[in-house]
Amino acid sequence: MKAPVSWLRELVSLPVTDAEMADSFTRAGLTVERVETTGPDVTGPLVIGRVLSLVEEPQKNGKTIRYCRVDVGGHNDEATDEYPASRGIVCGALNFDEGDLVVVALPGAVLPGDFAIAARKTYGHISDGMICAEDEIGLGDDHDGILVIDPTTGATPGDDALDALWSSDTVFDMEVTTDLGYCLSLRGLAREAAIAARVPFSDPYDRSMPSPTSGGYPVELESDRCTSFVALTIEGFDPDAPTPSWMSQRLLASGVRSISLPVDVTNYVMLESGQPLHAYDAAQLQGPIRVRLASAGEQLRTLDGTVRTCTADDLLITDDSGAIGLAGVMGGEDTEVTSSTTAIVLEAAHFDAASVSRTFRRHGLPSEASKRFERTVDPRVPYAAARRAAELLIAHGGGELRAEETVVGSVPERHRINLRTGLVAAILGAPIEASDTVRILEASGCQVTAMGDSLTVCAPSWRPDLHDPYDVVEEVGRKYGYDRIGLRIPVPPVGGGLTRTQRGRRAVMSAVAAAGFTEVLSLPFIAETELDKLHLTADDPRRSLVRLANPLSDTHPYLRTSLLPGLFAAVAKNTSRSLGDLALFEHGTVFHATDGGAVPHPDVTDRPSDEDLAGIEAALPAQPETLAALVCGDWVAAGWHGDAVEADWTHVVAFAETAASAVGLQLARRNTEVMPWHPGRCAELSVNGQVLGFAGELHPEVIREFGLPERTCAVEFTLGALLAAAPGGGSIRALSSFPLAKEDVALIVDEAVAAADVEAALREGAGELLEEISLFDVYRGDQVGKGKKSLAFALRFRADRTLKDAEAATARQAAVAVAADRYGAVQRA
Repeated sequence: MKAPVSWLRELVSLPVTDAEMADSFTRAGLTVERVETTGPDVTGPLVIGRVLSLVEEPQKNGKTIRYCRVDVGGHNDEATDEYPASRGIVCGALNFDEGDLVVVALPGAVLPGDFAIAARKTYGHISDGMICAEDEIGLGDDHDGILVIDPTTGATPGDDALDALWSSDTVFDMEVTTDLGYCLSLRGLAREAAIAARVPFSDPYDRSMPSPTSGGYPVELESDRCTSFVALTIEGFDPDAPTPSWMSQRLLASGVRSISLPVDVTNYVMLESGQPLHAYDAAQLQGPIRVRLASAGEQLRTLDGTVRTCTADDLLITDDSGAIGLAGVMGGEDTEVTSSTTAIVLEAAHFDAASVSRTFRRHGLPSEASKRFERTVDPRVPYAAARRAAELLIAHGGGELRAEETVVGSVPERHRINLRTGLVAAILGAPIEASDTVRILEASGCQVTAMGDSLTVCAPSWRPDLHDPYDVVEEVGRKYGYDRIGLRIPVPPVGGGLTRTQRGRRAVMSAVAAAGFTEVLSLPFIAETELDKLHLTADDPRRSLVRLANPLSDTHPYLRTSLLPGLFAAVAKNTSRSLGDLALFEHGTVFHATDGGAVPHPDVTDRPSDEDLAGIEAALPAQPETLAALVCGDWVAAGWHGDAVEADWTHVVAFAETAASAVGLQLARRNTEVMPWHPGRCAELSVNGQVLGFAGELHPEVIREFGLPERTCAVEFTLGALLAAAPGGGSIRALSSFPLAKEDVALIVDEAVAAADVEAALREGAGELLEEISLFDVYRGDQVGKGKKSLAFALRFRADRTLKDAEAATARQAAVAVAADRYGAVQRA
């Protein structure tokens, strides 16, 4: 919001400097981002001149130029026998005559765009300056001809043109937060400035809406999304009437281009009051104005010349010819005011904020009007704004306001809030007196009634953000001054420290990072084509996608069901920059769609019931906490110490085992086949019989389609399930002082038998004495026979006493017996 300071000072008398005003706005939450000074970017002599004579000289190229003698007062050349005291200037424009006052840039002047003016010979004459158009000196965009000065301004030849045409002003460029929509008006900002300076403010729009009447142009409301509509008619308007310079200058300073008097007046009043208005050419209206919802597919050509196809949710302004405007967004082209309009119907209405917001976003059509309506416009101001616009139009464009008016709809009652007097000081933590609270609220436009230790606050119509006592507390705190409240660090309640899950998660993250992996973070969005490139089957749970209602990108409209595509993208970006040796991991949530039924929509005026909360929870997608990692290239680079060590499946398996070990668990592994891993090179990871995830080398097709380095390996598992399975208590087992008994065993089994199954059988058979078991050798060859393999395990036994050799041997044989019974294992000699 750009606010010219001269306009603010016209609305309220402020005994402060511009700098103090800017500081008070910022302290009140209306950040002044920039302070600008208006005025054209012109240096050097720019003066008023009077055209004494002109001679039109056709040129061979078909162009006609004029050689003019211009009186520029004290800047004239001396008179000669041929010419009076004046300057000779060549000009190509044809829209001025002898005797007109014009703007002349003399040699030495520098116009916007670093355009320096000098005397030069052209078309056979010395052109000793330049007669300027409006856009050439930065006063507007018009380049249809040179700028002709109204003689009633009192300007005389030689006067400084900037002083005659432009009054310099200071402009505050302010950030207005969503809850302070009333500050998208000079009226609202002037009130804020008056409160900060503790001076009275007289609202120029403090005018009540009259009772409904239908004497003016007929209006029919067919939707409750329009609560009120005011229509005033002006007849006998002069369509050639120009916009006064003071108005166009204020509009330009506010960032609004001057177009025509009717449009400029509606924009001016909107900026001043916060109420958007629209002017219709009365001659183009056909029948009553109706406010209704659109029919699906109904079309409208808006003022920007674009044909809009409406949905049934769009609110339209219509007449007998059809749609003539998108309510609260933009008017239609068929009924706009033109250079021939002599009768105007002024519209000032109040539209539902949510409806306007949806409409302009749906059509990609933001406007100054929609920006205000979506933040809620004062519902009591339409009539006052329409009357103000009518007065300005008649004052500068002539005509007469018809006595018959149309006012339909009603204004909602003001909202009342009850609160304890001491609540403000208690919440803000500052000794704010009740008298200060009342003063601030009344200055803000509230009606305050004090009864004992309670206050009843009647919120003004332009403050829809004041709903409950805590909104009132915030309002008082903001205007009392956050800087006056002071700093006080809140005392935290006594806590129980981190939960077991939090401690486990931190331990896992620290352990895998210490193992040499680097954490990355990717966006939690995915495309269905990425799942196709993973070669997932149609019934794979990872295809249960949750589609976003408003995705950041149409190419990635779903929430991710796997962390792997994000890691693949990170690898692709790094390898494109010649960084091929990578060990990356990511920790995050994945999302799986569930059939939890319809989502309840509880009323926002009260806390949702337990049933509503349960229904909302059931409708949410499953969101398991997941951990994934990926390696490619070399784990150890080649150097003087030896050859490179290639990153392979052992590193991603070690990643998972490191994570499990950090929370006191040991993973079980078995060979399996699941995409996107390579068949025969994929391990299923489980703990206590629960499958957590998978690790191994990726499928060659997946590597090719994602553009990954050859033999890339990855692991992905459910971290939440791992943490849930972790033992509690956090106790550390004491080191035993008794010696360890070591036994090794080699078992011949069928090739199809998994080593993990044999290990589980040995663990079961060995009993409580077994402390540790590990596979240290796998042999295939003639000594074990075709279709067989030998698995060698190291068994370590310990007790709370010194074990005898016979006890360890007995435990070993018991373990072998279970493996032999279950898998036909034969012990090698």
